[in-house]
Amino acid sequence: MQPRSVEELMSLLHACRGAWDAPDRDGDPVDLHDHALQTAQVLRRSHPSDKELQVAGLVHDLGHLLRPGDDAGHADRAADAVRPVLGARVARLVQLHVPAKRYLATIAPGRPLSPQGELTLGRQGGAMTPGEAAEFARDPLAEAAVTLREADDAGKVVGLDAGVMEDWQPVLELVAAAHRSGG
Repeated sequence: MQPRSVEELMSLLHACRGAWDAPDRDGDPVDLHDHALQTAQVLRRSHPSDKELQVAGLVHDLGHLLRPGDDAGHADRAADAVRPVLGARVARLVQLHVPAKRYLATIAPGRPLSPQGELTLGRQGGAMTPGEAAEFARDPLAEAAVTLREADDAGKVVGLDAGVMEDWQPVLELVAAAHRSGG
């Protein structure tokens, strides 16, 4: 489904309740709904003025809902889905959250990942080569993508109350309006 409005995007986000990053539920310990809320909440606290980054955290794993089991392509799929509504920067951050994981595996090889994160890292290309890491670091959004990745890793806590999805609709509308106006 290609959302054409914030309302349709909200429907997709609500559909994440009870949906998991792995079809057989052997992946991360929280469903995509709670993971989205937790990731966005981490970013809201750490970067309160960057609404696009927060929203990227909210929608970054929609690709798992759109095509279950597509670990390697879920970021691109989510980016393509949200770009028309939320704009290029949000979509690019979503797209970069997987390369950011590969980048962090290169520059901080001992950095812990969840068991599912370890498994999917291999499916997503493994740690970057030094050349790939240097190229990633030159991307103007690399730092923000790493921030998103770190929030993604932190947003997997069973039982953590990170609010409700409805709280994010005004933020989504703000980002969507800015995109429509070219700002």
